[in-house]
Amino acid sequence: MAAPLELSCWGGGWGLPSVHSESLVVMAYAKFSGAPLKVNVIDNTWRGSRGDVPVLTTEDNFVSQPAKILNFLRKQKYNADYELSARQGADTLAYIALLEEKLLPAVLHTFWVESDNYFTVTKPWFASRIPFPLSLILPGRMSKGALNRILLTRGEPPLYHLREVEAQIYRDAKECLNLLSNRLGTSQFFFGDTPSTLDAYVFGFLAPLYKVRFPKVQLQEHLKQLSNLCRFCDDILNSYFRHSLGDG
Repeated sequence: MAAPLELSCWGGGWGLPSVHSESLVVMAYAKFSGAPLKVNVIDNTWRGSRGDVPVLTTEDNFVSQPAKILNFLRKQKYNADYELSARQGADTLAYIALLEEKLLPAVLHTFWVESDNYFTVTKPWFASRIPFPLSLILPGRMSKGALNRILLTRGEPPLYHLREVEAQIYRDAKECLNLLSNRLGTSQFFFGDTPSTLDAYVFGFLAPLYKVRFPKVQLQEHLKQLSNLCRFCDDILNSYFRHSLGDG
């Protein structure tokens, strides 16, 4: 009998099984590949000391970071890319790199750096899932980590020049969304009728942006104009997560 697979991740809200992009990537891939994950949603009894989830644990393995978790699942024969050609596999890697370079900084900024969003939505939501006294410390640490990650992708030293790069961050993100919309077209998924790794990443990055209700929504407004990407998110939620949705 195979060792049980347990995923520790941030939980859901606003009709999502998780509001955290990297947790969503892993959850979606597991659904697509048939991996039998037991999901452990972080709540205020959580014993972790940092926000570095998702984490996959088995009897003798401890794996963090989405790319490493997905590679581990593939080695366990849970492969959502089995039918992809070599060219489609190469395209997958290129699009994931594009997502992480062009879209992720704007997603992080929307959640963790834009002050109205952070203080009215992000900080209260995450703090309510973290035990006291870490709930007073960890959201701020996660915000600083997001800011450093944004500036690192821009080739900027940490904690400098955010205003100078902010406009470019959102321009890049909107261009990335347009490219994804054009690539998806009228298809159900990015490589036809079957979801793959790329669909898991796009869903993980887009769904929180699409569903979480923020006071500052410039990127969300742009996404909602791209109806095929919204339909893509809704279809995955309805087909794979109908019985595990959280409330906002």
